[in-house]
Amino acid sequence: MVANPQPKPETAPAYTLPPEPKKGLFTLSPLNRRRWNNFKRNRRALWSLWIFMFLFGLSMCAEFLANDKPILVSYRGELYAPIFTFYPETEFGGDFRTEAPYRDPEVRCLIITGGLEDCFDDPAGMIEDAEAGVLTADGFHKGWLIWPLIPYSFDTPVDRPGAAPLPPNDQNWLGTDDTKRDVVARVIYGFRLSILFTLIVTVCASIIGIVAGALQGYFGGWLDLIFQRVIEIWGATPSLYIIIILFAILGRSFWLLVFLTILFGWTALVGVVRAEFLRARNLEYVRAAKALGVSNRTIMFRHMLPNAMVATLTFLPFIVTGTISTLAGLDFLGFGLPSSAPSLGELTLQAKQNLQAPWLGFTAFFVFALMLSLLVFIFEGVRDAFDPRKTFA
Repeated sequence: MVANPQPKPETAPAYTLPPEPKKGLFTLSPLNRRRWNNFKRNRRALWSLWIFMFLFGLSMCAEFLANDKPILVSYRGELYAPIFTFYPETEFGGDFRTEAPYRDPEVRCLIITGGLEDCFDDPAGMIEDAEAGVLTADGFHKGWLIWPLIPYSFDTPVDRPGAAPLPPNDQNWLGTDDTKRDVVARVIYGFRLSILFTLIVTVCASIIGIVAGALQGYFGGWLDLIFQRVIEIWGATPSLYIIIILFAILGRSFWLLVFLTILFGWTALVGVVRAEFLRARNLEYVRAAKALGVSNRTIMFRHMLPNAMVATLTFLPFIVTGTISTLAGLDFLGFGLPSSAPSLGELTLQAKQNLQAPWLGFTAFFVFALMLSLLVFIFEGVRDAFDPRKTFA
């Protein structure tokens, strides 16, 4: 008697997980995507961000917008970029090996006509004939120059009759300052200088302050006590007088001012971060991480720091506006950057010294008000985006 074969049990089809979407270079995590959506809901912050990025982008291209050198030159069939490279006057048929004065009529004539020697006798007439197409001299090669929208740099004196400061006209849209320098060009370069100074100081001072506050709050004890005494002594130091004294000894420069501002500004975030770490170091997830043998650095900066960032971001607008005010205040007092630097604080000082030129005061006030308002609105949106009550609602 043959046994009937047992039927094979049916096996369920294997379930395969769908492949995870490939993450690009700028792919946001779900948490950061939710924060970005929260930021976009704040229309004022979003529009402020776009306006600020547009203005900052323009200022980063200041050399292409306001410059006393042409962007591009065509001479005898070859192209030159004077805003990037030094070219002597002899390169265009001149007599001197110094940098070519491109606004000089003779140099312009040499470039446009291909180096004809008649440019030294009648440059204006030669330029007119070359542009009209009636010049037929031997050796003539028509060239051209592409100038920026504003043909002045921040330190270029304007060739206009009258006593400075000169009022606005079609040549200088916001007039000139007391040394006949174009105000629009100085505002463009000054905006870039202020923002770069603020970004460098804020980032460096915040990193130092966050690390110091995290160490104090996490470890506590003698380390916290010693740090607190050092910060109390450091906070009582008359920073303004020290900056003035060091500038008098070492001379005024951008990087020295950056270093001194960071040196006296890193304590701003220490107290906030310290308080957050003191509160969080006894929470359950920190104790669990310690029990699992997670390193202190990982606990501090991967797990505890993100929870402390909301309080930290609340103070960032004050640090940013304070840094801009510090730079402007030192320049206004005459102890900041050199007078040749395109500083908005120096423009404010000129407005005070030249009350008969109201365009200087109006320009300085409008630029400061716009810059500070945009930054405050942006950081207000960032603070709300990182708020856990809105992120996990």
